[in-house]
Amino acid sequence: MTSTGVPLRYAAFTSDPGGGNPAGLVLDAGGLGDAEMLAVAAALGYSETAFVTSRDDAARRFRVRYFSPLAEVAFCGHATIALAVALAERLGVGDLLLDTPVGEIPVATAEDGSGAVLATLTSVPTRSGPAGSAALDAALGALRWSAADLDPDLPPHVAFGGNDHLVLAAASRERLADLAYDFDALAAVMREHGWTTVNLVWREGPERFHARNPFPVGGVVEDPATGAAAAALGGYLRALGLVARPATIAIRQGEDMGRPSDLLLGVSPEDDRVRVTGRAVPIAQG
Repeated sequence: MTSTGVPLRYAAFTSDPGGGNPAGLVLDAGGLGDAEMLAVAAALGYSETAFVTSRDDAARRFRVRYFSPLAEVAFCGHATIALAVALAERLGVGDLLLDTPVGEIPVATAEDGSGAVLATLTSVPTRSGPAGSAALDAALGALRWSAADLDPDLPPHVAFGGNDHLVLAAASRERLADLAYDFDALAAVMREHGWTTVNLVWREGPERFHARNPFPVGGVVEDPATGAAAAALGGYLRALGLVARPATIAIRQGEDMGRPSDLLLGVSPEDDRVRVTGRAVPIAQG
């Protein structure tokens, strides 16, 4: 691999390398096959690694694929934010266009007041609908939750923001904090129904949520920040009619793992796409 093909490590949705969600990045993966990309992702051990398989720096357009340690993933939000920041650091801030397996993902990058890079991705069109009762029962059983643990005002849905995610709203912050699920059982339910993560949330207020994201199908117990699930959550809130005007919704994730992460969602009742904003910082190599 060339120098830009050496894997980089970034933490997304944080300004602290010890927080956020770590992602692997390979900025020049044009010479890598599927098995080689999977091997790199497995060696890094992060929930996802983004691979730039072709690039046009002048047009600021990049073809990207995402791999977990176990399989290719159609879309990954935190690796997209990390990739956008890494590219902006090398090419300068501005608009980027990523061609991903789920379609075109525009990403805007700009310097914030501190000189750090802030990235905002625009999701593919979102959608959301009620979860089936059998699938819900199986997921609750694997999570060791009961129906009484759920917020009755936020019904279980399967929401899409590039991937499908089961959205379950906990009735209390204490319920969200107490996560000790059956890894193999939940992975089996997720594979059966095609869910990428289970998006567990607690609503602190109308525009502030706490989240946790089990990801056993990717070989990872939990993601400390999940941009694709955040986009799906924005679509979920819009589908429920809980976004009456353009709003910015804050998501705090990763606290219970010791890797706090902050995600901002731009959601509008007139647009089924969701904008996900965050920072990313390099992690020391080696």
